[in-house]
Amino acid sequence: MKGKKKMKVVLAYSGGLDTSVIVRWLIEAYDCEVIAFAADVGQKEELEGLRERALATGASKVYIEDLREEFARDFIFPALRANAVYEGVYLMGTSLARPLIAKKQVEIARAEGADAVCHGATGKGNDQVRFELTYMALDPQIRIISAWKDPKWTFNSRQSMLDYAAKHRIPVPLVTKEKPYSSDRNSLHISHEGGILEDPWAEPPEDMFVLTVSPEKAPNKPTYVEIDFERGNPVAVNGRRMSPAELMEVMNEIAGKNGVGRVDMVENRFVGMKSRGVYETPGGTVLWAAHRAVESITMDREVMLMRDTMIPKYAQLVYNGFWYSPEMKALQCFIDATQENVTGTARVKLYKGNCIVVGRKSPQSLYREEFATFEKDEVYNQMDATGFIRLNALRLRIQALSRMEREAGAAEATPEGPRPKRPGCRRRKA
Repeated sequence: MKGKKKMKVVLAYSGGLDTSVIVRWLIEAYDCEVIAFAADVGQKEELEGLRERALATGASKVYIEDLREEFARDFIFPALRANAVYEGVYLMGTSLARPLIAKKQVEIARAEGADAVCHGATGKGNDQVRFELTYMALDPQIRIISAWKDPKWTFNSRQSMLDYAAKHRIPVPLVTKEKPYSSDRNSLHISHEGGILEDPWAEPPEDMFVLTVSPEKAPNKPTYVEIDFERGNPVAVNGRRMSPAELMEVMNEIAGKNGVGRVDMVENRFVGMKSRGVYETPGGTVLWAAHRAVESITMDREVMLMRDTMIPKYAQLVYNGFWYSPEMKALQCFIDATQENVTGTARVKLYKGNCIVVGRKSPQSLYREEFATFEKDEVYNQMDATGFIRLNALRLRIQALSRMEREAGAAEATPEGPRPKRPGCRRRKA
């Protein structure tokens, strides 16, 4: 008699403490086969020895997929075309990577005939939402094992997980006194959070930063860089064309050496709590500024206004994990339509943490010097502005006339005369 077929689970594996423990925990709790999947989205040295550690922990098979080009082309660049920033400052490196990782995880699960997918995100953060929304959007029938929310999960602290790892001789990178926080790196950024950063008043230690030098130690001379765009996408740096992934790597190196791209913020998580994050996004910060510079001379005013009103919504959808939602698809279509003429070059000066646009040009520029000049011209009659201003002021004049008539009527009806006016909004007494 044949035995019951073992359940097969594809785990999003990073090699950190949580997912290393989860490999062994899945085997014990579910008596299943675990396939570890790691996505190369630009972690660099963090991928070293990953396959060996996963196999040593009990994984039956390990996938390490190079997704750097897809990440830059299909996730970073669409968000760049939208000028997407969350809460004014965050360029969302982690948020953009998660739907790609989850998408590939579902593809591997299908190819392997797996019964379930699993992730190691906690029940407090945003990543659990990003992973699970993607799973459900791409395969609504797949089983999801969320370790931290699973009834069989018994760990309640980092120490309990370390004890379990020691018991089973699981190789894990330790969070030491030298690095009392967690980090997540990809081609767009590296994030730092937790541990010593949980105090929002404490300044991050300088030795924490990886991609950027401190502005104080940046070169004493500015670095100039020219970035070419085609239909909203960066395609070349200083005249050299390169692939999306290579371009991100080059921009990270140039901007990082000049101390550009550090962000320290307290953000609003989707689940409702606030959290403090410190981010390094050197290349992305420069690309964002350069992209806006090319837009400034190629985009129609009203189209730009409409697009800009949608940036907060776009960023919210990305941050909250709705990358594969119908509203995101529709919004991206509109964004991309606004980018048809965003082709040109921006020149940016980088100096001690500052990113300053100093030039922009485009073969499709809407800027015309003969119209904008302060010198004498023959293409614009300044007297035309008189009627233009009077027409735009008409509603303001009508409001003022109506107010004056009401005040005059009130003065006639009141023996002691009109009450003195108070400027601005009036507060009601409690």
